Amino acid sequence: MNQILLFDDPAIRGSLLPFTFTRPVADIRIGILKISEKWQKYTAAQVSFLTQEYLQKKFPRSPGPALALNGAWLPEVDSIEILKKLGPNQALFWGKTLLATFIGETEKNLAFTAEREIIQLDKEPVLVQKPWNIFQFNAAEIKKDFALITKGRVSQPIGDPHTVVYAPENVFIEEGAKIRAAVLNAENGPIYIGKNAEVQEGALIRGSFALCEGSIVNMGAKLRGDTTVGPYSKIGGEVSNSVLFGYSNKSHEGFLGNSVLGEWCNIGADTNTSNLKNNYAPVKLWDYTKGGFANTGLQFCGLMMGDHSKSGINTMFNTGTVVGVGALIFGEGYPRNFIPSFAWGGAAGFSTFDMSKFEETAKAVMARRGVEWSPEDKEILERVFELSKTYRIWDKTS
Repeated sequence: MNQILLFDDPAIRGSLLPFTFTRPVADIRIGILKISEKWQKYTAAQVSFLTQEYLQKKFPRSPGPALALNGAWLPEVDSIEILKKLGPNQALFWGKTLLATFIGETEKNLAFTAEREIIQLDKEPVLVQKPWNIFQFNAAEIKKDFALITKGRVSQPIGDPHTVVYAPENVFIEEGAKIRAAVLNAENGPIYIGKNAEVQEGALIRGSFALCEGSIVNMGAKLRGDTTVGPYSKIGGEVSNSVLFGYSNKSHEGFLGNSVLGEWCNIGADTNTSNLKNNYAPVKLWDYTKGGFANTGLQFCGLMMGDHSKSGINTMFNTGTVVGVGALIFGEGYPRNFIPSFAWGGAAGFSTFDMSKFEETAKAVMARRGVEWSPEDKEILERVFELSKTYRIWDKTS
């Protein structure tokens, strides 16, 4: 298992939009790590991607034969033992879903698996197939990742006499992290504080919780558990069971619950997300594969926001809102529950966020984090702009 190639299952990838507009399935963060990082740590193999053509430059495929794995599959110890027994002319399936097979250097797709011996997995795998699975599985994945990352290692001491810790054996602090006058309660799940991260005064944190490298918990934040804050992000206000992929800000007061934010998102001050309907009915969420709303079966489901999208101050998101890539939402009232990519506006109506203006904003936002807007980024976002045109219905009537 020297090389692993994480492929996008077409059926699953479409269901994970808008997050997979800008990344392969295996680049999704759930728990502490991205799916690709989990496989790398479990196997010590080189990991690369087999994804959409317009994403392949930014997420390249390494040369040479490899073990091809479904990018939606969340690994565990049992997974590795099963894969060790897989033969070169076999394909591992769960029902009709391909999980693993060996692929040669010159093969560009997995159509050849139809001619291979099919092996059925005897235990249901954990697959990220819907956007809400990201927050739904997050608590379990934090626990698994915490055990994987911290095994055989010793946490840095907190050192601050004004910080209160419950169940300190379930807290791990990486080098360079700083915590001041906070309360960390890890009785119900682990708390992981990443390298050079900061927890400011008065923050209240309950596990399971992950704060990744370089991120900041602002003063007085109330973080209620099962939440991941990806690298170089800022979190504040009240947050419950949510995932920020990275480089995103929800710095101010306001509630975010049962939600997922992509990268380079910004949530304006006093923005609030409803995660429960008034009649307690199951939440419906926009499904790109259906072209309509699908029942999640969940009572709690908040906001799904794609990369580079933002909300203005005092924005109100209704239960089960999906926001695409590069959108800017502002104004009074509740905007619609599905907001297409590159939408500009709110409840009063939308126009299209011009691509040149979007690029100018994205460059400035990324530069603040010391990240360069690359030709690959430009190509991907321009392609997403074209792919999402059909959803911007106001363009057809103007």
